[in-house]
Amino acid sequence: MNLNHLWRPALPLLAIICLGASAPAQTRLYSAPHEGHGPTIAEQYLQAAADQERAALNLPPLRRDPALVRAATEHARLMAEHNSISHQYPGEPELSARAGAVGARFSVISENVAEGESPLGIHQAWMHSPGHRRNLLDPSVDAVGIAVVVRDGQLFAVEDFERTVEHLTLPQQEGQVASLLERYGVSVLPSSADARRTCSMDTGYSGERKPLFVMRYSGADLSRLPNVLQARLRSGRYSHAVVGACATHDAGAFTTYNVAVLLYP
Repeated sequence: MNLNHLWRPALPLLAIICLGASAPAQTRLYSAPHEGHGPTIAEQYLQAAADQERAALNLPPLRRDPALVRAATEHARLMAEHNSISHQYPGEPELSARAGAVGARFSVISENVAEGESPLGIHQAWMHSPGHRRNLLDPSVDAVGIAVVVRDGQLFAVEDFERTVEHLTLPQQEGQVASLLERYGVSVLPSSADARRTCSMDTGYSGERKPLFVMRYSGADLSRLPNVLQARLRSGRYSHAVVGACATHDAGAFTTYNVAVLLYP
């Protein structure tokens, strides 16, 4: 299998383009349905092979994300229709946009594509290509969507990887942050419209009561507080807090949480 690579280092998008030999110039396409159906044998093999490679490095297996499967399937069908390999065709959204459009929620996303005669050959080619291997063994990803479309005996394969971000409502986001604040002995007051407006502001605060300290931060992980905020809480100067979460408007398809914490004496 002949492979050429184009490395795109812009983070968090990691993309590798593989160009291989063309399939016979016939037009009949075959692809297994995915809505309401399980993975095909070829897709099961690629998933098992990826998980086995990761297990050898003590990495966890990848969860099969139905949204990523849909994104991978749509792109694999396009590759078969074009009888070529690419990460993006004219008129097609780029990887993060097409994954987000079908419901995937992620902070990191990457993709492997290939054309070959067998799942074994495709997996081996990916593992012998530094960029593809790096995607497959990336410890930061936890889910995958795999699709294989067959055109006249030639396989067109796509693996889309992501770091999944849990879907949380604004009250759920605020509740998670509040539970962390309470570990520092701070009493967290009920959230308010003022707290959420403060979250959406670039500076200052909303409301009549002036906080001693306002911390705004964004991220895909609400399991820990920022170091600056932890240091403030350890000072013992604060006894009450209010948490406000707000929607993200400029992250594109990537999922992040926006939070404001207002600290009071």
